[in-house]
Amino acid sequence: MASDRPIESKVDGGNYFEDFVVGREIVHATPRTVTEGDVAVYQGLFGSRFALQSGATFAQSLGLDRAPVDDLLTFHVVFGRTVPDVSLNATANLGYAQGRFGVPVYPGDTLRAVSTVTGVRQTSKGTNGIVWVRTTGMNQRDEVVVAYDRWVLVPKRDAGAPAPEVVVPELAEAVAPREVAAPWAATPDYDIGLAGSPHLWEDYAIGERIDHVDGITIEEAEHMTACRLFQNTARVHFNQHVEEDRRFGRRIIYGGYLISLARALSFNGLGNAHSIVAINGGRHTAPTFAGDTVYAWSEVLDRFAVERHPTVGALRLRTVATKDRACHDHPLKDADGGYHPAVVLDFDYTVVVPRRIPAP
Repeated sequence: MASDRPIESKVDGGNYFEDFVVGREIVHATPRTVTEGDVAVYQGLFGSRFALQSGATFAQSLGLDRAPVDDLLTFHVVFGRTVPDVSLNATANLGYAQGRFGVPVYPGDTLRAVSTVTGVRQTSKGTNGIVWVRTTGMNQRDEVVVAYDRWVLVPKRDAGAPAPEVVVPELAEAVAPREVAAPWAATPDYDIGLAGSPHLWEDYAIGERIDHVDGITIEEAEHMTACRLFQNTARVHFNQHVEEDRRFGRRIIYGGYLISLARALSFNGLGNAHSIVAINGGRHTAPTFAGDTVYAWSEVLDRFAVERHPTVGALRLRTVATKDRACHDHPLKDADGGYHPAVVLDFDYTVVVPRRIPAP
């Protein structure tokens, strides 16, 4: 006999703006064991050449057991856990702040993530809102591997639903120097030949700008592979059938893909900046699409010693990525103070670099 009760849907359509309440904790599904295969695919997608993550013997010379997973691969895997709950329906990922990397990740580690809603604000049009979350990624021993804040633009399920009380979290402009820790130590016989660059921490000056020269054209298949690798299920990256009727008429490249491309390009000029230890801030300033060619340049925003780590120093960097425009003149803002139309990423982060240590 047929029941008159409605059938409850078993399909998860993702959260909308009304579903986010300040203080809500979200335990994300699908723990992810990172494998040697993931490392190889990531290398094939972005071509990063930093020696620490490329060579086991080089990593051992810096005191690690073996080559760690690239910091941004760690970030993307943790980020991917959060997408079904935080940004599946988002129309834009607006920014990052207060990111700190914890213990190194190695192949075989299993990562999971938990997020807490820290802020909500409906936009003036009333059809969507901005949601802030604080995400923590942990390994199988419950050690923090990365934690960061981000904020996304999420549509409302019902445009007529009342606006919630505005709560905007206070976010620091940058991770404080005292909170920066190095995951490895240099030695007096640090091999700049194997590292691929003679330039150590002392060689960089605050205000210095570096054109990384090279460019990489984004391929659709590579971007799709990256999103599947990270298990990033955001619809704006996958579904051309739907996106062709929306604002841009095509799929948007995942913003984190741009971060990894820019980081890989930065090796030419920052070859000894092996580890990202903090994400101070970041903005995806314009959409990017398959077929765009990405270039990058970096500026040294600050340079400081690392407490308890005398063999390394920290550089706070701004890396700017552009599309279809070389960076010999360091494009950033236009005449009216807005971002130059070619700029697609403005990423503020901190790296550690070996210091020049006198031989005993």
